[in-house]
Amino acid sequence: MKADIQRKLVRERYGGIAAGAGDGCCSDDGKASGIAKTMGYGDDELKGAEEANLGLGCGNPTAIAGLQEGETVLDLGSGAGFDAFLARKKVGESGAVIGVDMTHEMIEKSRHNACKQGYGNVAFRLGEIENLPVADATIDVVISNCVINLSPEKERVFKEVYRVLKPGGRINISDIVRGSGQAPESAYKDPQVCNCIIGAERMDKIELMLKDAGFSAVQITKTTSSDDLLEAWKEGDLQMEDVVSATIHAVKR
Repeated sequence: MKADIQRKLVRERYGGIAAGAGDGCCSDDGKASGIAKTMGYGDDELKGAEEANLGLGCGNPTAIAGLQEGETVLDLGSGAGFDAFLARKKVGESGAVIGVDMTHEMIEKSRHNACKQGYGNVAFRLGEIENLPVADATIDVVISNCVINLSPEKERVFKEVYRVLKPGGRINISDIVRGSGQAPESAYKDPQVCNCIIGAERMDKIELMLKDAGFSAVQITKTTSSDDLLEAWKEGDLQMEDVVSATIHAVKR
C-alpha cells in the first residue's frame, strides 16, 4: 500500500471516529472506559475523561514514561487529548505537553476539551508524525499510544523523534508490533482489517530502525495486558499470536 493511500485511510478512519461517525476497532462493546481499563488505566485516570477517552490505544504510555515535574512532553497521535491531559498532571504547571495529530477533527476535539478544562500548559498542533511541527531539541519525553504502527514510514518517524528530543531525552510508547504468527503480510495492509494493527512491524525491525535513527538503550517488551487486549480485539482470521501490545523504550544519545 502506498504511503499516501495508507495515510488517507487512517485519516478518514480516525477523523470519522472523532466526529462520531464511526467506531474504533479498539473498543469493548462500545464502552471506552472498559477497554481503557484493559489497557492499564486506573479509575482515577478515567474519572472526568469521558470526552477525551475514545477507547483508542493499546496501553498506558503515561504509566511507563516516568514523567517528572517541569518536563516537556510530546504526544504523537494525540487524538482527543486523553494521554496528553494525563501527562500534564504529572509534569505540573512548570511543565508542558504538546499533542500532534494529523486529523482536523481530532485537533478540534482536543482543543475543545483543553479549553473546557481550562488547561493552559497543553497545546495541540495539526501535523503528521513523519514531519513533526516541533523545533529541534526541545522535548524531554515522547509518548504515543498505538499510533506509530499506523505510519507507513516508521523510519522517518523515529528520525523526527530523535531530532526533536533533547540530548538524553527518551521515548516511552505503547504500540502494536508483530509477534510470531504466520498471518500473511497483506493482513497488515488491508484497510478492511482493524486499523489498530495496520502497519504493525516486527520487533527486530523496529529495534533496528531505532538504532539507525541514533537511539540507544532500546527495549521492546510485550505488555502484561497484551493477551487480554488482543482477545478483546480479535477479528476475522487474525490470531492473538500474530500481534502483541508492547512498550517501546529508547534514549537519545
